[in-house]
Amino acid sequence: MSDHPRSLAEPQFPDDDGRAAPQLVAALEAAAGGDDVGVLAALPQVRVFVPIVPVLGERATDGSDKSADMAAVLMTGADGRVALLAFSSVATLEAWNPAARPVPVLGGDAARAALDEQASALLLDLGAPGFTVVETDDLHHLADGHRLLRTPDGPAWVV
Repeated sequence: MSDHPRSLAEPQFPDDDGRAAPQLVAALEAAAGGDDVGVLAALPQVRVFVPIVPVLGERATDGSDKSADMAAVLMTGADGRVALLAFSSVATLEAWNPAARPVPVLGGDAARAALDEQASALLLDLGAPGFTVVETDDLHHLADGHRLLRTPDGPAWVV
């Protein structure tokens, strides 16, 4: 037997009940009125859910059953740009696709994952009334850990 006791890593969101973070809810409501600055300001420090879905693999050469992998969901727009999906809550994710598995991540981590997947946008709450698109420049700022602040001259990213 080992001298080192085994332990599991602490979960990143130990008391998470799957509901949207209150500051993100308020920001999404303001965004519905045309002010998306609050969403960009809230995203780095709130938990969102990236949906993971099964993807069928190839049939094995020995004739056995097909394999399946799990993958994050990317969408390609009519203009050819790719976006990663994310959701503010388990409820909004399940409304989009009840079979998708929610993976909790911070919004900044979702932005980094989108860029890692060569995506140029993050789609937040696809299919919901507060659907939000985080475009390329803002996506890079979020991924780099920058903060968006309101200033007298308008919103500004702080590096």
